[in-house]
Amino acid sequence: MAQGARRTVWQVAVVIVLAVAVAAFLSVAAVRHGFFDLQVYRGALVWWAHDGGELYDHLRPGTQYGFTYPPFAALVMLPMAYLSWHAAIVVSVAAGVVTSAVLIWWLLDPVSRRAGWTRWFAFAVALCLAAAFEPMRETINFGQVNTLLLFLVAVDLLRLLPNGSRWAGIGIGLATAIKLTPGIFIVYLLVTGRWRAAVTAIGTATAATVLAAALFPDASREFWTTALWNTGRVGELAFVSNQSLRGVVARLDPQSPSTLAWLLLVAATLVIWVWRSRAAASAGDEATGLALTGAVMCLVSPVTWVHHLVWLLPGLLLLVDNGMAARPGSRRRRVLLVAATIGYAFLISRIVWAWEQDFTGVDGFLFSNTYVWISLALLAFLPVRRPAASGMPSGPASALAAGSASALHRLAQPSSRPV
Repeated sequence: MAQGARRTVWQVAVVIVLAVAVAAFLSVAAVRHGFFDLQVYRGALVWWAHDGGELYDHLRPGTQYGFTYPPFAALVMLPMAYLSWHAAIVVSVAAGVVTSAVLIWWLLDPVSRRAGWTRWFAFAVALCLAAAFEPMRETINFGQVNTLLLFLVAVDLLRLLPNGSRWAGIGIGLATAIKLTPGIFIVYLLVTGRWRAAVTAIGTATAATVLAAALFPDASREFWTTALWNTGRVGELAFVSNQSLRGVVARLDPQSPSTLAWLLLVAATLVIWVWRSRAAASAGDEATGLALTGAVMCLVSPVTWVHHLVWLLPGLLLLVDNGMAARPGSRRRRVLLVAATIGYAFLISRIVWAWEQDFTGVDGFLFSNTYVWISLALLAFLPVRRPAASGMPSGPASALAAGSASALHRLAQPSSRPV
């Protein structure tokens, strides 16, 4: 058998073994949520479209959970009211898998080219690892929309904005109209001086919101005047799944968490984010801008459930990217790859749940907030690909041009040429 064929057989065998190992891991570690959030969405939409009820009055039976997104999100999801339950599950899972796969390909392909990896092999390994990633598996199992929102933002920052497209900002605008938290990416565009893209994002979000208001005036009035401010609909702030700065403060004193302490932490975090985001933008490193803003969004949002942490995935992939771009055998390479490995290991481990019932004491403070510490570490230390340091433009596009510089180190040799 030719050497290339043997490598291909070896790579296929590795992917199969890894897929089986991940499936076995998930059978033990993954919690079955029964598409809980999808049931909330679909239940509210069926109640609204077929039963004549008000969208924001519906609560999932036996819970305080109802539809919490803006009316434009209801418009986007409305076809779900006309699908069977199992068809809705298929659509939700397919959308989550496809959007995740595209994002991973966009971020991983430059690394594969630079490192000389066989591209299909690297992509298959990454998909297997992503399946074990707790925020990703929680998103799929809850039937959440996180990967769709991340994809819409990534279209802007990884594809449209670097190419100078006049449409840059439309993905961020749509994501903001679907769920308010991605609106921080509009702030990112403003603080980094991308005025045209910011105006496009604001215009898109506004147009989508006005369209929903014109179609559903009662629902829009109720959302913006009542439902948006009803924090009891989203859950308990001190619950260990809330991996935001607000969650950290709430777990210190669940009965009366300090709003002042939270606001001071948010202010300090935003200062760091603005400083680092401007550095990334000045270097043309939009991928790092995406990762930094995703991390800060998770930190400053009052509620960041574990499944929302899919926004940390770009940061982990970029740690690998920067590590592989460093000189083979260098301390920088080792530190970055070890950091990526440790961060990933914690984010598949469900470690915070060991302190679900008792998060008091030093150990409770340290470990019940593990994912918050990872978000802070990415925000503070994720490298920015600076032109002065690399000698060439930065960002996803430039990673392709940098391929020959780092192709000496190959974790997975191609069978003949990248495919």
